[in-house]
Parts: sequence; C-alpha cells; structure tokens
Amino acid sequence: MPGECNHLELAQNVGPKTEGCEECLKEGESWVQLRMCLICGRVGCCDSSWGRHATKHFEETGHPIMRSIEPGHNWTWCYIDKAYL
Repeated sequence: MPGECNHLELAQNVGPKTEGCEECLKEGESWVQLRMCLICGRVGCCDSSWGRHATKHFEETGHPIMRSIEPGHNWTWCYIDKAYL
C-alpha cells in the first residue's frame, strides 16, 4: 500500500544521467542496487551499497524523491515522508 507524500509534485520527467552510480563509477567502486532522483535524474547506489550515494544525494541537495531503477522493481521512495509510493 502506497504511503502518503507531500513531495511527489516535485518529480520531473527525467531519465538516468548515467548507466550506474555516478559517484561509484568515478571512484571505481561497485554497488548493490541503483536509485534515480526524480528531480534531476542523478543515479546513486542504495544504502546496502558501500557509498550510499542515493541517500547522500538527498542529504546534499534536498531532492526527496528516488525511484528504484532495478529491473522488476516498481517503487519510489520519499526521504522526507519516509514513505514508499
């Protein structure tokens, strides 16, 4: 069941800027799963990954809406409301 979110209207029609976690690619690291910011399209790794770059992107920019871009996944997360959408 989807949670309530007051930030979904911030989402834009964006696509992923990279084919992997942008920071991990720069650092030569690997990731577990990928998330895409629905505000700017930045791709970051999940919290199970070494870098936790999706969460760090939210902390640095305030962009609250991330979508999983893993095959077979169909969910979005709001960091502020702590809700799956």
